[in-house]
Amino acid sequence: MAEIGNEKWINIDEAAEYLGVKPGTIRDWIRKNKGIPAHKIGKLWRFKCSELDVWVASGKSADI
Repeated sequence: MAEIGNEKWINIDEAAEYLGVKPGTIRDWIRKNKGIPAHKIGKLWRFKCSELDVWVASGKSADI
């Protein structure tokens, strides 16, 4: 896991494990514009755990 400042950036596999879904599900949500807070850095998708927490808490993850 890479760390920039105090915020941790995780990859798709780690985000999937964090959310309890498969990596393919994360890729599908990104591809279908489902609102998951993802950042493309170079060729790789990265996520901030704090943004994933806010997304889930907002209820937007339930609209998938």
